[in-house]
Amino acid sequence: MPAPCRVAVIGAGAAGLATVKALLDVGAEPVAYEQGDRPGGLWVRDNSSGLSPAYASLHLNTSKGRTQFADFPMPADWPDYPSADLVAGYLADYCEEFGLGAHIRFGTTVTSVERSADGVGAGWTVTSDAGDGGTATERFDAVVVANGHNWDPRWPDPAYPGTFDGSQLHAHDHRTAEVFRDRHVLVVGMGNSAMDIAVDASHVARGPVLLSARHGVHIVPKYLFGRPSDATGGALAVLPWRLRQRVAETMLRLAVGTPQSYGLPAPAGGLFQNHPTISDTILHRLTHGEVTARPGVERLDGDHVVFTDGRRERVDVIVWATGYRVSIPFLSERWLGADPERLRLYKRVFHLDDPSLCFVGLMQSTGAALPVVEAQAKLAAAHFGGSYALPSPDDQRRAAAHALRAAVERWGERRPAMRIDFDQYVADVPRELAAGAARLKRGARPFTAARTTPAALADQDRSAP
Repeated sequence: MPAPCRVAVIGAGAAGLATVKALLDVGAEPVAYEQGDRPGGLWVRDNSSGLSPAYASLHLNTSKGRTQFADFPMPADWPDYPSADLVAGYLADYCEEFGLGAHIRFGTTVTSVERSADGVGAGWTVTSDAGDGGTATERFDAVVVANGHNWDPRWPDPAYPGTFDGSQLHAHDHRTAEVFRDRHVLVVGMGNSAMDIAVDASHVARGPVLLSARHGVHIVPKYLFGRPSDATGGALAVLPWRLRQRVAETMLRLAVGTPQSYGLPAPAGGLFQNHPTISDTILHRLTHGEVTARPGVERLDGDHVVFTDGRRERVDVIVWATGYRVSIPFLSERWLGADPERLRLYKRVFHLDDPSLCFVGLMQSTGAALPVVEAQAKLAAAHFGGSYALPSPDDQRRAAAHALRAAVERWGERRPAMRIDFDQYVADVPRELAAGAARLKRGARPFTAARTTPAALADQDRSAP
């Protein structure tokens, strides 16, 4: 019998936890590295890593039935949209339920991940820092990157012209509304965090909160026709996406009107193309005058901000809800290319040059993340456990290229390589697992630790049917 595959998992948030569980389920030996002092990653507001963007009012914007792990349902008595603190507790319970903690090294930062190059043994060399000033180096047969991509704030680049005398913060640093009390507030952005922060601030700010954006988005309430809105969308998943789009846009227009009805800019793309903002409360605050829409920022002017329509408004604090960069600092450009957002992967999991390097969670979903990372973790684990064989490298590259073309057609040039359709993806993974099992029956050789050297990979490339 071959030795169990030893796998380094980078991160112990939702993606890392699902990966550790899936690897244990197939008899592999995972070792997870986590910067924070507890499981749950970005959902844990007081995590010692300091990387969490979670704020006190944060709740799921996808319903619990469409967000929970299939292997660990959320409690039936929970609300449809649990708070971030409940989700953090849920992930901690998941970790405890499946005995994952014993396989996680908390308070440990991975500084580099490289292919072993000295010809001794096989696999990957992982270098880490436990915070005591020293470093540790270990070898693994495979690596799964699960470090998330909502922790490295993206600021406006280039910065807006002019100078600003007030305070500025990124949405990542927002925790409670108290910082906005009796101040004139501007929030820049149209995503979920921007809407939440504008609503938070509107209860304590001086005058209406200004909400600025150059481009609009669809705003979807959390309930449509008495049901969670994502459940309504899920019922349409059997339809082609363009037909789903027309039906869903009609339902949304009948239920709440258009963003323009509330003074917001028109959406830049159709529903299911650009990610919608999920919020009940922002429309309420807009219609009551507690939040006021503004166009894009033209320039900063001391204690004022000038907008593209020429209006000049007093502002004491600006919140830049301008998103996040994808950062994987421990991998070199050899593995990531010039831009990690453009990295092509087979099934958004397997590196095309070396499938002993996998990614779980490096995607942007039209729905919840947890079912997707659970599916991805099971796919990677099946590969490392020997029950699933990949198609040939050429077929993997063709499939990745086809997926990219389809994504560009649907979503345009904004992160197309990362985009997935939630319902299609979650439904596709079981089919892919069955196809990989069938490839084994046709003679494809499974992954084993002894065959992870570059020479062995080349041999595997030649032999894959």
